[in-house]
Amino acid sequence: MASTEDQEKTSNISKRVNKVLESRIESDKDALMALKELNSYFHENTIQSRRNLRSNIEKRSLSINENFLSAFRKVKERLDAIYEDVIEMNFAVQSMSQQLVATKAQTNQLIEQTTKLQAENEKLTLEEKIASAMINTFQLTESEVTSLREGDINEEFFRVLERAATIHNDCRSLMQSGHQVIAIEIMEQMAVLYRWAQTNCKSIESPTISNLLTKAMAKMQDRPVLFKYVISAYCTHRRSVLVRIFVDALTKGGPGGTPRPIEMSAHDPQRYISDMLAFLHQTVPCERENLAVLLSACQTIDVGEEIQEALATISEGVVTPLKVRIEQIIFSPEIQLKTLYIITNLLSFYRETFAQEVGEKSGLTRGLADCETNSCDTLLEKLGVIVRKEIMERVSLPPKDLSPSPGVDYLLSLLRDLLSVARVSNYHHEFLNKLVSSVLDPLLEGVNVSASRLTTTDMAVYLLNCLHLMQTTVTLYEFIDDRLERLQAQCDAQIDTLTSEQASSLVANLNLGPIYMILEEQGSTGPLTHIPGMQPSSLANFISKFDSFVSMPELLLLPQVHCLLSGVHRWTVQRRATEVILAIYKKVYSSVHDPANLYDSPQTLVPRTPQEVADLLLHN
Repeated sequence: MASTEDQEKTSNISKRVNKVLESRIESDKDALMALKELNSYFHENTIQSRRNLRSNIEKRSLSINENFLSAFRKVKERLDAIYEDVIEMNFAVQSMSQQLVATKAQTNQLIEQTTKLQAENEKLTLEEKIASAMINTFQLTESEVTSLREGDINEEFFRVLERAATIHNDCRSLMQSGHQVIAIEIMEQMAVLYRWAQTNCKSIESPTISNLLTKAMAKMQDRPVLFKYVISAYCTHRRSVLVRIFVDALTKGGPGGTPRPIEMSAHDPQRYISDMLAFLHQTVPCERENLAVLLSACQTIDVGEEIQEALATISEGVVTPLKVRIEQIIFSPEIQLKTLYIITNLLSFYRETFAQEVGEKSGLTRGLADCETNSCDTLLEKLGVIVRKEIMERVSLPPKDLSPSPGVDYLLSLLRDLLSVARVSNYHHEFLNKLVSSVLDPLLEGVNVSASRLTTTDMAVYLLNCLHLMQTTVTLYEFIDDRLERLQAQCDAQIDTLTSEQASSLVANLNLGPIYMILEEQGSTGPLTHIPGMQPSSLANFISKFDSFVSMPELLLLPQVHCLLSGVHRWTVQRRATEVILAIYKKVYSSVHDPANLYDSPQTLVPRTPQEVADLLLHN
């Protein structure tokens, strides 16, 4: 037992020792501070010191408690003083609250009166500001009223007039009767402005439009009646000025005689009319620019429409002198046909140009349209007379060489000259078609009548030559495609006729007629060698002639084919006729090489294949 207890004690001591050894005093701040403090009580390790250590610690603790008690007593005394001060302050506050309640009850009525007075003061101040703004907005100053009533047109007048108009518009919106007087004064001043503008419009000689007149038009744009009157006065004045300028350009020329008077070119109709129209073409845009400046400040009207209407009125004055001079030239018996056509194109060009400038319905545009119509009618009439005369005198008898007669050459040359003018103009296609028809239709009729006296072959060649010349005359003009198609259809018909004649001639010269008939009727007659005309000796005669034809096909061409002016026509007729002969030869070749026909040596009798013959005839 004793040994067991000793073992337990030893174990406990061992645990404590291990616990002490395992503790990390050097990292325990509290233990270190306690040991450091303990060091101040325990200076030397003696038995007496260890016995007195407890009493020393208790004395130190007692001293600390006494010091804390003394300090806390002072804090309590100060808190008591503060408590007494708070009680006194509470009493004072309660006393002041009671006094404030009593005072508020006494002054409540005074505060209400003061508040009402302040609100009324603010309202009066606002009304004063509104009244001042109304006066500044809706009333003119004395100096402005004086400037408006004096009627002198200057920059100040327009400024005051603009402000008065603004006041008038504002008054109309507010419907206040007190401002009706201003509106009446504005109307009176607008009448003054109208009279001034009308007077100035009548006195404008230079192309410069004054800034004041531009402003005046802008002010009158809201008064349509006055505005129209002023524009009418301006147009009337400028119309007379334009007529005078135009007449001076015709008779006097420019300053110092440069440029020369237009009338000096009266002997040259084309230049004479061109100069007159060019002068107007230069002058009208100047008038447009003047009108654009005059109406540049207008915002509530269609300025473009007004300008075009005014230009129509201004330019109307020159219509009569211009039209008289143009018609005098158009109806002149001495005028040349080409010159008349050039004049027609000029009139068409300037009519379209002025239609864009002054409008389709303007007097100038309508006057030029009348001149253009008269020129067209005169041109077609003169051309018809020439065509009928040429057809009657020089188209009735075709030449021996079957070329187009001199009358055909002359008329197509005339048409070519006219169409060459059309190439550099923008003239409408409808009239050009009439022009072409007035020449080609009677010419075709005359050519057909004269060709009807000829043989079939001669007639086909003569018509082809005439049609070819007509085609080459008009083929460059795309606007007559229908006419070209009709001419080509007539050419094709004559080529078919001539091809038929040429093929018949070749069949006759090569003695192919009987052979072709035999081949067509072959059926139950048996082998070809037993049929008269198809014996080897007869075929040898045919092959001999055919070889001569293959080597020199031109020898068998009809003489009339050589008279064709068009190489394409000659080639087409020759090719088509050759193709007919090749078709017959192919049938002969296949029949001879057919064993059923009992030919002994077909390769010797008909040596050339159809392809070889075609290569020789069609590709040479």
